Amino acid sequence: MRRVKGRVSQKIFEEFPVIKKRYWGRHFWARGYFCVTSGELTKEMIQEYLAHHFEKDPNDLFDIE
Repeated sequence: MRRVKGRVSQKIFEEFPVIKKRYWGRHFWARGYFCVTSGELTKEMIQEYLAHHFEKDPNDLFDIE
């Protein structure tokens, strides 16, 4: 998991230099991780859950496709 997080953060820093400036200490991820299978859930069910359980920050440019 450490390798995955390391490679992903490097790619994110390359693609989004603003984030690199914000996380100049290179501590992009938390130490832990969480993994679960979705089983019989559909993509639509997961998107509906996320839409109703998190407040979207109007200044946040992150979006779920």
